[in-house]
This record gives sequence, C-alpha cells and structure tokens, in this order.
Amino acid sequence: MVAFALVAAVTATTTGALTFREARTGVLQQSQDTVIVQLRTQVTRLAPALVLPAGRDELRRFASEVAGAEPSGAWRVLVVYRGLEATSVPDDPFEELTPALREAVDSRSATVFQRVNRADHTALVVGMSVAFTSSLSSSWPLTGLQVFLTVPQTTEQAYVDALVTAVERAAVPALALAVLLALLAARGVLRPVRALRHATRSIAEGRLDTRLAVDGSDELAELSHTFNETAAALEESVAELRGMEARARRFAADVSHELRTPLAAMSAVTDVLDEDAAGLDPDTATAVRLISEETVKLARLVDDLMEISRFDAGAAVLHLDEIDLAESLRRTLAARGWTDTVEARLPEPDALRGRVDPRRLDVVVANLVGNALRHGARPVRLDLHEGEGSGAGRRAVIEVLDSGPGIPDDVLPHVFERFYKSDAARSRTEGSGLGLAITEENVRMHGGTVRAANRPEGGAVFTVELPLRRDEPTRDEPTRDEPTREERA
Repeated sequence: MVAFALVAAVTATTTGALTFREARTGVLQQSQDTVIVQLRTQVTRLAPALVLPAGRDELRRFASEVAGAEPSGAWRVLVVYRGLEATSVPDDPFEELTPALREAVDSRSATVFQRVNRADHTALVVGMSVAFTSSLSSSWPLTGLQVFLTVPQTTEQAYVDALVTAVERAAVPALALAVLLALLAARGVLRPVRALRHATRSIAEGRLDTRLAVDGSDELAELSHTFNETAAALEESVAELRGMEARARRFAADVSHELRTPLAAMSAVTDVLDEDAAGLDPDTATAVRLISEETVKLARLVDDLMEISRFDAGAAVLHLDEIDLAESLRRTLAARGWTDTVEARLPEPDALRGRVDPRRLDVVVANLVGNALRHGARPVRLDLHEGEGSGAGRRAVIEVLDSGPGIPDDVLPHVFERFYKSDAARSRTEGSGLGLAITEENVRMHGGTVRAANRPEGGAVFTVELPLRRDEPTRDEPTRDEPTREERA
C-alpha cells in the first residue's frame, strides 16, 4: 500500500510539475510575444517622425510616446542615441537593464529580450535597434537609435501562482484517491494472505485438518491450493507416524507385560539357586550367579519399560501426600544401603514439607544418586533446601553432586533421552538407559524441572526443582493404585 501511494505521489507530482512548466512557458511566451509586437508596432509608427540627429528633449518625448502605447501605463521606456539617454519616466534609473542586454542590442539588429528577477518583482526587458530602409537598397542600415522597454510581469506572476495553487489542490485529491485505491488493492491482496497466515498458525498449533478456500486462478489461489496439498500430505504423514508410534508403544507395553510372568518365575528359581550356589562346583556356581544377575537386570529393564509405557499412554497418575521431604530422602538412602556412602545435607525434620507423590520422589532420588555412584566418583552428596528456583513461588531444590570427570559437553544435552549412551560409555552397564528419562517424566508430572550441569571444581550436578504447593492439584488421584491398561490386559 505504501509503495502504491508512493508511486501515485511521484506520478502526480511529476505530472503536475510538467503541466506547470508547460503552462508557465505558454503564459510567459504569450505575454512576451504580445509586448514585442506592440513595441515594434509603436516604434515603427513613431520613429519616422523623429528627426535625427536628435537632442535629449526629442528623445524624452519619443520615449513618452512609445510608453503611451500601453493604456495601463505599465511600460517604462529608455531611448539611447549616440551617448544620450532619455526615459519615459523622469529620473528613472532603469535598473532592470543589464550590461549583457545592452551588449546584445549593440551587436545585432534583432530584437532581444531578457527576464530579470528583482527582490520584489519580475520584469521583462526588451531591446531593439532602429533601422531604416529605402527602395534603392535591400539592407537595413542602423540609425544609432536604441529603444529599451521594461514591463513588470505582475499579472503573469499571478497567473503562475494561481497555476501552482491549482496543481497543489489537484495533487492532494489525486493522492487521496491513490491511497484509497491502494487500500482497496491491498485489501484484496492481504485478505488471502491473512487467511494463509491464520491457516499456517493453525497448522503449527496442531490442527492439521485446516484448509484454505481457493477462489480464482491467480498466484494467491495457486498458493492456497499448494498449501492445501501440503497440509493434506502433512496430515497423512503425521497420522501415519502417530499410528506407528502408538503401535510401537503398544508393542513395548505388551512385550514388557508378557515378560513379567516368566521373569517372576525365573527370579524365584534364581533365588533358590543362589541359596544353593555355595554347594555347587565353581563353574556351575559362577554360571548360576551370572544368570541371577542378568535376570535382575532384565527384570529392572522390564519394570522401566512398563513405567515408560505408562507415561507414553498417559496412564501415569500422581498420588500426592504432604510429607516431610527430608525424611523421605533419608528413607530412600536407607532403603538402598546408601546412608554411609552418600553425604546428605538435609534440613531438620519438618523444616521443609511439600505435596508430592512419595513413590515417584523416591524413584527420582534413587535414580539420580544411583547414576552418580555408577558413572561419577565418590564422594557423592545429596542436598535439599528451599529456594525460589527458576519459576515463581516457593520450591524445593534437590541437588545430587559427584566428584567424577563430569559429563562431556556433547553428551550434556542428551542425558535425559531414552537409551542414549555417549561414544565413551557404550559398554554394557547395569542401567537400563531409561533411569534419567523416567526421572524427568516424574519431575515434570509434579510441575517441576530437572537439569544436568558440570561443576566448576569437577564432577556433575543434577538439580531438581519441585513446587511447594499446598492446594489440591488437578492431577491428584485416589490413593488406591488403579490398574493400568497393560495390567488389566
């Protein structure tokens, strides 16, 4: 629209300027031609009566008679003859006459003219040399008499000023009309563009069934048609990917569920074999212990897969209870025999309480501390304190710090991804590769955040921030554990 208005403004201005120039030239040319014709006529009529050589009085009378040809009295005439000068107005300095015009009249027999601008007015100055002829010669000998005329161009200047005003008055409506046309044109162009913008935003928000109405056959209609084809292809691809993802999740959940029954039987058998391993020969005892360890790892992996499948299916729920957070962390360490292994910096009993799911908080702390013991180096420290955190409101901050080599910079952004292992850590470990992913999901369910970083003095630090809320959350469920879809199956 701005470009349209600028083009219209430039066009109107250029047209007005050209029109003004031509009109001004025409007005001045007509005025000039009229004055020159009148001057020639008057000089031709009066010059034969002037007897040369003439004195100053005859020259003054001749100048007055020439000036009298104009009824309005606007003419001022200067007559020059052999060094004598006389004007139609007594003591007229005739300032408009320039040396260049005098020289032009002296050097040629033609009539010359010049427009002279003064501070308060513009004047037309005309000069000519008077010649005579006879029937015996075809030449025009000069008499030495020169006539100069000055005419103020007040009327012409008024015409020019009126023309400028008219051009200005015409340009404003033209520009307003151009802006109006620009608005109409922009509206016609921007309407489908706005519709395309809203449709694109709708697609970005997940409404993949958004389509545009295609009207006409111009470039915007072609763009709308292309958008509809792209949206349809995207919707089909996303639906296919979601179906594949749902089948993959279902497959993982089904496999995990189906493995639980044989694993339970295998665990019972390996427990019996562990008790009798001392009485077996060394090779058999080693094999029994290996089977027992691998069965435990497999059981842990199946449990983690079941937990992840609950998160993916949206079946995981929070069973919140207001508890003493420090006491909960002490129980987590004691239940796994880490009381003497991990340095705990916890507040006094009942100093920091919050509404959390005790089982999921236990999983979070156990996963982080276990990860620090397996992949870091001792001493490992567990801190709990209250802080503002990264969000608004009071928050409980849990930190797990180790003294190991830290986490490589290229690995740090991926530590919470499922089954992710860096190049330097691809060896087989006790973990399932899902512990930190489960930790992140549990923290997110509480409305908190978890992040990993490296300490300046060495080692890694995992920081969990949980909101200390007192209100009843919307995701709270009855305290009785409901069976999941996989468990009901």
